[in-house]
Amino acid sequence: MFYDKGLRFQCQMCRYCCSAEPGYVYLTKDDIDRAAKALSISFNEFIDKYCRLVSFGSYSLVSLQERPDYDCIFLTPSGCGIYEARPLQCRTYPFWKNVMESKESWENEAKSCPGIGKGRVVSAKEIEKRLKIGEEPPYIIIGK
Repeated sequence: MFYDKGLRFQCQMCRYCCSAEPGYVYLTKDDIDRAAKALSISFNEFIDKYCRLVSFGSYSLVSLQERPDYDCIFLTPSGCGIYEARPLQCRTYPFWKNVMESKESWENEAKSCPGIGKGRVVSAKEIEKRLKIGEEPPYIIIGK
């Protein structure tokens, strides 16, 4: 593995991964529970106010909404409005399977993420843990 000795990563709070491009932040039940609690609203209120369904034909996944400019619904001028309760997908970035496929994919991600290559070394063991956590989280599936 190209990351046997670990990799440097420290979020630079640039907010790029939360804005600028369209995308999806798929949610687990725990993600919604955590965020709803942080906002002092119910599970259903959170879904109604902050979520959208993304269709995959016979089923849909629940994702956070985006603003018309593609910013995350929770992005504020000072960063994530629910940072301590942010979804699993956000917590495990940039240690996602597609980013960690190869040294080239990691270096390509670094072109848009200024935190890659900075800060403390994240050990290979911790990277593997984050990859496993993010591998197949129990997303909320509707209609399957």
